[in-house]
Amino acid sequence: ANHADTTASQNSALHVLQSVYGYEAFRNQQADIVDHVILGGDALVLMPTGGGKSLCFQVPALVREGTAIVISPLIALMQDQVMEVNEVENQLINGELELLYIAPERLMMPRMLQLLDNAPLSLFAIDEAHCVSQWGHDFRPEYIKLTVLHERFPDTPRVALTATADGPTQREIIERLSLHNARVFNDGFDRPNIRYRITENRCTLCCPSQSAQKYRGLLSRNWPRRSRRPSRRRMDGLRPARRHHPAANAGQFRGRRKPQAPRAA
Repeated sequence: ANHADTTASQNSALHVLQSVYGYEAFRNQQADIVDHVILGGDALVLMPTGGGKSLCFQVPALVREGTAIVISPLIALMQDQVMEVNEVENQLINGELELLYIAPERLMMPRMLQLLDNAPLSLFAIDEAHCVSQWGHDFRPEYIKLTVLHERFPDTPRVALTATADGPTQREIIERLSLHNARVFNDGFDRPNIRYRITENRCTLCCPSQSAQKYRGLLSRNWPRRSRRPSRRRMDGLRPARRHHPAANAGQFRGRRKPQAPRAA
């Protein structure tokens, strides 16, 4: 890409960041990742949880023409996806959606792939990309089939994102998703707000009740009271971006749709 294209993409991306998300500037490598994807490049993004991975595909999705397909293992509400599927398909074909979140199982259905063949696409974002690794695809086996994106949509940029990938896993992601020409952005995985503490327990056999009491006290002091639990909103399926996705902040509740042109008087 030439300098003029790069400058234009940076200006557009910054405008989206400020006007849609309310942030003044990108953090760390976000700006480089966003510019790279906007210009059509593939990318592998390694960033700690809370580091802003979502913006790395949401901002390009709002800048590029077409619909961004976000493959996510998050489980959507099955009843909603059945009720909305016809409406979402029509919006997809008509180019009315900017982001569409979809489970890998739904993506790999022949009908869904055929729909994508006829839809204007801006990019593919593969969230939790470590699920393609030798231990991850046991959890979501459809992830290992995502190489079809490279084969079927070679001109559509792909960005794979994860917060959990050591060196071997990164190489496996690149191999299984055919991201050999992708640029790798590594922001590390360190989270300063998480601490690990190892204590020696010398009285497990002599006084197990006392040991258990100490253990419970340690947990109560260092663990949050609320934990992340599975819910009905994490059932497999298809769903446009909603309020619980940051990309939907400026969109409708049912999805992040493209703005409609004003009608002539």
